[in-house]
Amino acid sequence: MSRVGKLPVRIPTGVEVTLTSETITVRGPLGVLSQTLHPDVLVSLVNKGESQVAGEAEFQHICCKHNPPKGAMATNTAMVGTLRQLIQNMATGVHVGFEKKLQLVGTGYKAQAQGTKLTLTVGYSHPVEMDMPAGISVATPTPTDIIVKGSNRQVVGQIAAEIRLVRPPEPYKGKGIRYANEQIVIKEVKKK
Repeated sequence: MSRVGKLPVRIPTGVEVTLTSETITVRGPLGVLSQTLHPDVLVSLVNKGESQVAGEAEFQHICCKHNPPKGAMATNTAMVGTLRQLIQNMATGVHVGFEKKLQLVGTGYKAQAQGTKLTLTVGYSHPVEMDMPAGISVATPTPTDIIVKGSNRQVVGQIAAEIRLVRPPEPYKGKGIRYANEQIVIKEVKKK
């Protein structure tokens, strides 16, 4: 079994978990997320009291265990760690959420968020408009910064990647849309 799969999933206070034979649903202040369970992985809810800095509190733990069928494969064992991390991401997402930050680098490059629409001016002859899906919010604190927020980690990362794909950073001057912590390797200019 994977080392990640052995760790219990910590469910924060204020987050409710519903477990059925085929799905797990997590409800919290930021929304509701659900995940289909793998048939070869056994998921169980366990209540344990653990000490915190503020005092004693009841925590729900989710234990993922490998339930090997006949002729178990290595992929079934790998699913234990994967499913455990997906459940942990759901619990974190509905409690505090996830965010990705992007930066625009280039003369005249700017972004503007209006509700669920993001308008990018990044050197094309026309502004590029993108609609955000339900559950995703986008903000532009400055014209060159974009913050994508949401409770589903996969969707937040996908939307940030699609925004970056509108104008990826070019390797000679570094102009384009990049992640806030991304390091761009600048190439030397071609010489004759």
